[in-house]
Amino acid sequence: MNLGIAFHLAIPALWLAWIAYWIVAARNAKPTRWREPVGAHLLHGLPLLFCAVLLVGPRWLPPALTARIAPAGPSLPLVGAIMVAAGLGFAIWARRHLGRNWSGRVEVKKDHALVRTGPYRLVRHPIYSGLLFALAGTALAIGEWRGAPALACAALGFFGRIRAEEAQMRRLFPEYERYRNQTAALIPFLL
Repeated sequence: MNLGIAFHLAIPALWLAWIAYWIVAARNAKPTRWREPVGAHLLHGLPLLFCAVLLVGPRWLPPALTARIAPAGPSLPLVGAIMVAAGLGFAIWARRHLGRNWSGRVEVKKDHALVRTGPYRLVRHPIYSGLLFALAGTALAIGEWRGAPALACAALGFFGRIRAEEAQMRRLFPEYERYRNQTAALIPFLL
């Protein structure tokens, strides 16, 4: 088996392991006190669905999106696999720091706490940071034009969720505005 194929196989394996962890870890979440309306949830979720279709469904896409950006070879899949592993690892680190406060939707948990430890010292939304980095690695490994609109869709979905989450955090925690002013949203010291 050549290296390029091995790294291409490693990326879906990493994503599947992350999904399995996410499902198992979700069972330990606190009870929900408030949940965003279904329409709002779909509004952020739809761009993420488009991202997934772009990355995993090349047979359904127009040829312009499946054209290669760079020549095939093991380099892009290697760098992409490293980015996926690092991004998903960062998201898991953040998920572990959130503990029972985590949810897959914009929610307020019973006895919700503002977490500012671990990766939350670096960015306010480290799960989204890690996922965007992992998605960028996936797009890079694929090496086709479809990676650019996939990342744009993911960013759109995450920015919508960030806005909704931050509105709730500002409402729940008076100190959130200070945390918001001191800590970048997604990229340390930048954004």
